[in-house]
Formats: sequence, C-alpha cells, structure tokens
Amino acid sequence: MASDNDSTVKEFILLGLTQQPELQLPLFFLFLGVYVVSVLGNLGLIVLIVLNPHLHTPMYYFLFNLSLTDLCYSSVITPKMLVSFVTQNLISHAECMAQLFFFAFFVIDECFILTSMAYDRYVAICHPLLYKVTMSPQVCFVLMVGGYVMGFMGAIAHTICMLRVTFCDGNIINHYMCDIPPLLKLSCTSTSINELVVFIVVGVSVIVPSLTIFVSYTFILSNIFSMHSTKGRSKALSTCSSHMIAVSLFFGSSSFIYFKSSPAGSVDQDKISTVFYTVMVPMMNPFIYSLRNKDVKLALSRTLKKMVLT
Repeated sequence: MASDNDSTVKEFILLGLTQQPELQLPLFFLFLGVYVVSVLGNLGLIVLIVLNPHLHTPMYYFLFNLSLTDLCYSSVITPKMLVSFVTQNLISHAECMAQLFFFAFFVIDECFILTSMAYDRYVAICHPLLYKVTMSPQVCFVLMVGGYVMGFMGAIAHTICMLRVTFCDGNIINHYMCDIPPLLKLSCTSTSINELVVFIVVGVSVIVPSLTIFVSYTFILSNIFSMHSTKGRSKALSTCSSHMIAVSLFFGSSSFIYFKSSPAGSVDQDKISTVFYTVMVPMMNPFIYSLRNKDVKLALSRTLKKMVLT
C-alpha cells in the first residue's frame, strides 16, 4: 500500500458513508435493498417498454434510455459502497479512474436525457399538430446520441485531468466513491486545471440543460393554464408532473455538490447529498414515472397476464 508521502499511489482506501460501527450493518442492508429495488425497477421498466408496442413512442424511448442510464450508473457506485460497510474498501488507481469515468459519463448523459424529455413534452403540449414530424425517430435518435457524446466528452475531460494529478497527501478518500472533490483534496500538485474543467463541464452539463428545461416548462405551463378545458389541463399537468419531480430531485441534489462553496467541515453533508442523486434517485425514477402513468400500468398488467397464461 502506498505511504502518505508516496507520489505514485497505486491504490486508495474508500472510507465509506460513515465510520460509526453501529450503523455499518443497518446501512448495508438498507442500501442493499435500495440497490435491488433500483435494479428491478429500472430493468422492469426497460423490459416493459421493449415488449409493449404501444409504448414505442418518443416519450418512452427517452424513458427507456433514462432507465438504462440509471441502472448503469447506480451499478457503478452502489456495489462498491456496500463493500465499505462490511470491510476495508480498497480500490486500485486504475479502478478509481474507471469508476470516475463511467460515473461522469452516465450522470452527464442523464442531464441531457432529462433535457430531451422536457423538449418532448414541450412539443407535445405546445405544438401537438407538429409532434410526429418534430419528434421523428431520427430526431429522437440524434438527441440521444448527442447526450451520449456529451457524456463521453465530459467523462474523458475529467478523467484525463485527474490522471495528470499527483497524489501524495495520503491514499485515504473520505468518501464511498472516487468523486472529483475528495480526490482533488489528496493532490500535492496544482488542481487549477481540474477545477476549471469541473467549472466548464458541470456548467455545460447542468446550466445549459437547466435553462433549456426551465424555458420549456415556462412555455408548457403557460400553454396549460391557457387551456379552457379543465380535463385537458389536468391531463397535460399529469403528463408533465412526473418529469418535473425527477428533474427537481436530480438537478437539485447534484448541483448542490458542485456549485456550493464547500466549507472544511461539510464532507459528511456532501456525502449525504451525493447518496441522494447517485443511489436514491435511480431507485425513485421508475416509481415516479410509473405510479401515475396509465400506459405503464396497462403494459404491466398485459405483461403479467401473458406470463401467467404461459
């Protein structure tokens, strides 16, 4: 294991979410349950969308990609976090950089998927007659590919900048994952370039999507409240409410980490906030988009009936 003054750290120790022994086992079972629910929920939603032709629409195409992304990035983070509750959690330098890359890739991708979903709802409610033309399969595909490309570019930028950092202030990461802020605290070289990249990448990945979503929903709500039909207004609000909740939870918790000025004693607070958008949000999204969605409930009912009959 690398010593505190070794400039070529080969592995890190992840301290985990808490150092209180009496909380380790209860938290292990809690987050194991959360992870199982997250995997089953997102995988179930993916299967439902694939198996039911009436869900092969732009809205569910984006929801399919959202569930896939949630499934992937929760799997990048949660299993390693679970290890830290039961034993000393060692992670090699290469594994740490890989986790950082895939975490950044999927989180940035999710930002742009949520933005595409907001644009989809804007077109559906504000320009319903042009919906099929505007949200053609080609346009949906380009939006999704664009999101994945942005995720890849952001992840590459973060990872390359982190690879140039020399770690010589110890190898203990006060976190349950290889996130950028706790890693930079271990650096004994200048991190100004890393901080600039964080500012640019997070700015583009959070501010641009947030503004796009805000503008989209300004037009959407304006259009909804100008409707004369109470039934039509209620239906339009219902189709948008799930997405608005998901956007608020994800962007609210993730932006808190990267855009606040971090005082020295806020490490535990940062970890709790990170848990929310890396572990809890992927579990909650399938329920947010399913509980009030008649199409998903119908698809689930049909799929279960087919399974029983076969």
